Formats: sequence, C-alpha cells, structure tokens
Amino acid sequence: MKNNFNYHPYHLVDYSPWPLTGAIGVLTLVTGMMKWFHNFNMNLLILGYIITILTMFQWWRDISREGTFQGKHTILVTKGLRWGMILFIVSEIFFFISFFWAFFHSSLSPNIEIGAMWPPLNIIPFNPFQIPLLNTIILISSGITVTWTHHAIMENNYTQAVQSLFLTIMLGIYFTILQAYEYMEAPFSIADSIYGSTFFMATGFHGLHVIIGTIFLTVCFIRQLNKHFSMNHHFGFEAAAWYWHFVDVVWLFLYISIYWWGN
Repeated sequence: MKNNFNYHPYHLVDYSPWPLTGAIGVLTLVTGMMKWFHNFNMNLLILGYIITILTMFQWWRDISREGTFQGKHTILVTKGLRWGMILFIVSEIFFFISFFWAFFHSSLSPNIEIGAMWPPLNIIPFNPFQIPLLNTIILISSGITVTWTHHAIMENNYTQAVQSLFLTIMLGIYFTILQAYEYMEAPFSIADSIYGSTFFMATGFHGLHVIIGTIFLTVCFIRQLNKHFSMNHHFGFEAAAWYWHFVDVVWLFLYISIYWWGN
C-alpha cells in the first residue's frame, strides 16, 4: 500500500511543463529579436513575448500555491530559497562588475583612438545634476518605501503595506519613463566609441533590472492584496525587496562613476 505522507521537511517538486515552455519562449524571443534587427519583422518576437509571459504567469501561480496554500515552503525549504536568492544577487553583482571594469579600464587610460581624453573627443555627456540626479532621488525614495512595506508586513499592518508597495511600484515606473526620455534625448549612441558602449550597456542593463524588479514587486502587490503574506511567512516579498535594494545600490555606483566622475 502506497504511503502518501511525507516525513521530511524538503519540497520534492511535482512534474511541471513550465521550465520547458520557458526555455522555448526565451529561445523564440531571442530568435525573434534577431529577426527584428535584420528583417524588421516582429511576428516571432511577439510570439516569444506571449509564450514567456504565459509561462511566467502560470509558473509563478504554481509557486504561490505551493508556498501559500499547500504549505510546502517549510523553514528548511525557505532557507534554501534564501541562499538561492543570495547567490543569484551575487552573480548579478559580478555581471555589473564587468561593465564597471570596462568603463574604468577605458576612462583611466584613454587611448589615442578616442583623443587620449575622457569623455572622448566630440562626445557631449549628460549633465549629472538634471535627470540622473532626479532618478537617483527616485530610487533612493523607492528603497525607503520598500523598507516601509517590509516593516508594515512584519507588523501585520495590511493597509500600510499595500500603500507603500504601490508607491514603490509607481516610483519604479517613473524611473523607467525618465530613463527612456533620457535615451531619446541622448546626444550620442551606443556606436559612439567605448564611451557610448559602456554607458548604454551599463545603464541599459540596469534599466532592464529596474523593469524586472518592478514586475517582481507588482506580483508581490497582487499577492499582498490577496493576503498571501503574513508576519512570519513572506519570503516572496523579502526576495523582491533584496533585489530592489541591489538595483538601488548599483544605480548609486552608476551615478557616481559614469554620470558624475566620468563626466
């Protein structure tokens, strides 16, 4: 006779199609992006977006059910999730270190091809005390509001948690809009020497991380509205808050080094 009871604190994951559909979605997305770049055809790109978004929705739905309703995220499982998130953020730190390395390598010893000066000859950089400074204030403020959310959840204050989390999401969206405007007004492009390459790669990937973090917090907002989080069981939000603080810190380094010092 089969025993359906588990006598261990670990989570043995059920069979799931979402890793496979996720891989197919991302493959379609990247292939569609290449097709869009070369043939100006977005059909495959849109299909990739649809597959990826549907996978995200259903995979995250299943994880929310496991952790909230099925009780599979025990203390030991949550500890493993914490370490997984920590290692993921560490890998992201090294990802950005590569861009800072390229920037400082080129700026501290500019070669003759770029005029032996930094910023390179004929490059007009952004004024660090205009939109970049405003974006810095926005991200620091969002770090404060997301911390407010965390404390509200720990104190079981539902109303304040919803309000502060909504404010954090709005600040993230505002940051993205301002950065898009900055890109549209940029007097140089990614093809303008090593300055353009390092600037747009570093700030562009940071902008992508802000968008991902905003989506992460939006999912947490929906879960908070559905009362998925409690005083002692809210790691889903904690992971989002850690990620958001990481995004904040990276921006401070970007602002100080690329926008201000590199100017």
